[in-house]
Amino acid sequence: MKTLLRYFLINLVSLYATTMYLPGLTYTGGIKSLIIGAVVFMLINFIMVPLLKLLFLPLNLLTLGLFAWLINVLALYALTTIVSDFMLKPFHFDGVNLGSSGSGPSLPISFMFSILSVFPRNTLPNRLTSDSPSI
Repeated sequence: MKTLLRYFLINLVSLYATTMYLPGLTYTGGIKSLIIGAVVFMLINFIMVPLLKLLFLPLNLLTLGLFAWLINVLALYALTTIVSDFMLKPFHFDGVNLGSSGSGPSLPISFMFSILSVFPRNTLPNRLTSDSPSI
């Protein structure tokens, strides 16, 4: 239960930070849609992403791990199709239109998810139960 809550909070923070700092991913509906989006994105990361990684393992090995980026884009696209409050906006630069891709927001979300999920559960050592002799 703690693990699910931890991953929910990681997804919630990642989605919120990405929607605040990148214009490519937006949501409407307030905190309710953000919470629903975090739950759905957590389920997508638990169910769909491992299956896609297994399915595309040969391509991922051939590209030395760069194909994992496309899997993150597919996960983000699945979020926008399941939760209608989330939208991917196309990136438009003068002279270049990159279309309606989720490539921009998928990188910070996967980066924040990997960084936040690496933190150990107990970061502070327990000094009271150490086996060192007391003086």
